[in-house]
Amino acid sequence: MNIRTNEEVRLALEEGRPVVALESTIISHGMPYPRNVETALNVERIIRENGAVPATVGIIDGVGVVGMTEDEIEEFGKRGGIAKVSRRDLPIIVAKKAWGATTVATTMILANMAGVEIFVTGGIGGVHRGATETMDISADLQELAHTNVSVICAGAKAILDIPLTLEYLETFGVPVLGYQTDDFPAFYTRSSGVKVEYRADSPLEVAEIIKAKREMKLDGGVLIGNPIPEEDSLDPQIMNAAIDKALACAKKDGIKGKEVTPYLLAKVKDITNDSSLDSNIKLVYNNARLGAQIACELCKNR
Repeated sequence: MNIRTNEEVRLALEEGRPVVALESTIISHGMPYPRNVETALNVERIIRENGAVPATVGIIDGVGVVGMTEDEIEEFGKRGGIAKVSRRDLPIIVAKKAWGATTVATTMILANMAGVEIFVTGGIGGVHRGATETMDISADLQELAHTNVSVICAGAKAILDIPLTLEYLETFGVPVLGYQTDDFPAFYTRSSGVKVEYRADSPLEVAEIIKAKREMKLDGGVLIGNPIPEEDSLDPQIMNAAIDKALACAKKDGIKGKEVTPYLLAKVKDITNDSSLDSNIKLVYNNARLGAQIACELCKNR
């Protein structure tokens, strides 16, 4: 597969400087225009301010791009019909020379191809509620098990079954860290009520864990759960009620497969009068700061 890196990212990788990958699904499928573009550019700015080089990942005319330009991010934000691309979709989108927005899984794949080890997102996909009947489990989890890119997130998306998601990750040997917390975060809220086995309290400690895994030649990423800042978190009871209502709407409307997550997030946004979107943006900013700091420490410790 053809991979194109922009000059800034290419030079940083050649010189051993820190680079942080960013997904494009959050731009094309996660937020309305122009707020999606504003958020994406702000995330890049935050990463630069914290000493790393941002590399927003997408697929343009069948070519994997690691480090999109500002104009390309703008186009992703306003262009309709961009496919949401996970691992199974990747060869099709490439062969058809189409545009594609990368999910967590596909961003990890392309970042790994380019040599980028750290990836910042909002929340990972996981085991959906009711998966014992639907078998709806995100490809993100298998990618974390096999692809050598570590992911900073605000936990799994709150619309998911978080206990089952963590159980799945444990089964496939993915280290899960709580950053300065003993609880796995739940995206809009600081705690899912599920304990993590391990916590890390500094970017250096996280970097040392990632380095140890690489030196042991254990494939797969490390998942770092970074709780949303207290001032930006939402009331768990309000959020759970909104999610339950959104799930009922999805069932009524027959929403399935990869359309479930964007549908539910949009419904929750409407139900909460956009407060969930505001929190979503703030948690991504928070993750960007931490991701850049971890990338910097990882470069120092090579």
